[in-house]
Amino acid sequence: MAAAKNLTDLTLAHEIAVNANFCIKHEDFPQNSFAGTVKQIVHKAFWDHLESELNEDPPEYEHAIKLFEEIKEILLSFLTPGANRIQNQICEVLDTDLIRQQAEHNAVDIHGLANYIINTMGKLCAPIRDNDIKQLKATDNIVELLRQIFHVLDLMKVDMANYTIQNLRPYLQRNLVDYERTKFQEILEETPSALDLTTEWIKESIEDELSSISDESSSSPGADSSSKRIISPTLVLNNGYLKLLQWDYRKTIPETLLTDEVRLQELREKLNQLKIIACVCLITNNMVGAAIVDVPDFADQLKRISVPLLEGMNKKTFDLKEALNAIGVQVCSKVNRSLTERGLPMLTEETQSNLMGQIAHIVEENNPVSSLIDKRIQFFMRSLLALPNFQKCMPTMPGGLSVIQTEMEFVGSQYASIVNFNKQVYGPFYANILRKLLFPDTPMGKAETETPTS
Repeated sequence: MAAAKNLTDLTLAHEIAVNANFCIKHEDFPQNSFAGTVKQIVHKAFWDHLESELNEDPPEYEHAIKLFEEIKEILLSFLTPGANRIQNQICEVLDTDLIRQQAEHNAVDIHGLANYIINTMGKLCAPIRDNDIKQLKATDNIVELLRQIFHVLDLMKVDMANYTIQNLRPYLQRNLVDYERTKFQEILEETPSALDLTTEWIKESIEDELSSISDESSSSPGADSSSKRIISPTLVLNNGYLKLLQWDYRKTIPETLLTDEVRLQELREKLNQLKIIACVCLITNNMVGAAIVDVPDFADQLKRISVPLLEGMNKKTFDLKEALNAIGVQVCSKVNRSLTERGLPMLTEETQSNLMGQIAHIVEENNPVSSLIDKRIQFFMRSLLALPNFQKCMPTMPGGLSVIQTEMEFVGSQYASIVNFNKQVYGPFYANILRKLLFPDTPMGKAETETPTS
């Protein structure tokens, strides 16, 4: 339980700090859903019962008094420390013992109490709720009024939570590295297996690097065979991070990256879309480049054709083959229109068929154009991670990616920010894992306090 709570706290703090748009939203069950129908029936039964009690002669106030007690506690929860005057006033006016005494003598001013509650809510609510308060004041039926009061109070709870988050964010941002590292250490102490997937992730990266060095050595007869065991920890980590851009997110991600799983998945999906766009532009340029060489920004026009047709390509229901066929048709139409406008003959049927066919084949495994663009995207991202400060200078964009340069730099910045922050937080844990895997004969000591980035 303690480990689960620490993980929840860590995840929430991380999301508040790194996601400027993070907020709590007031959500309800869809009306047509089973849960929504049940809730609607239960609530209607409750409010109908309350109305029948208040219509009795004399009225029965017990359920209404319990509602006033609950409203009092909610209003008090909105108060900041030191708001003694309004706190005393709320406790005095919504004194349930006094209200019960009044009920015994049929002297409860229920509308007066409701008006006091509405006025107090108006003092405590955010400006966005002013219109809701006006609507409350215009409601005459007491049962409907109480029901709406609870609805607006629910909205005010969400407002208060988001106000707290907004005030907490700067503090978390200043202290997030130490906070996350401490919380994860507590998780590790409670659950020693909490680094198993991370260890396996790093181990696979080491094996990939050893294989790469071995291949290079075998292709260079004069190379020293002992060099295959010299591996840079930084290179191992960076290669591991690069694999996340092609990760199968049906598999569980390493524990140290769980807080950024959604962001990494979104980046991977965006890169997949950009890769398709770059492939379309490269194929078109290779096949009909001579016909469009004099058309300014033609690659950008192809991008504008492709983007809408690739929207939602991460969804299971998305048919990429169908989208690529549609892009092929649109590209041929765009090229022919450009040729016609300049008084040149249109593409032959054979050329159009070949162009559409090559675009449609992008989706196939081991497609040479797709593989080429993918390698260049990986090269750019690897170069980005190798920079000491990517915010001051971006690496040179590889050939074939200029049409998506703006988007690549934006995605790259987000990716590098995630990676660099992750290194700051979990660097000591990675250092111990790397030491154990790369230098198993070295005695284990305390985790290093610096990330292995040099």
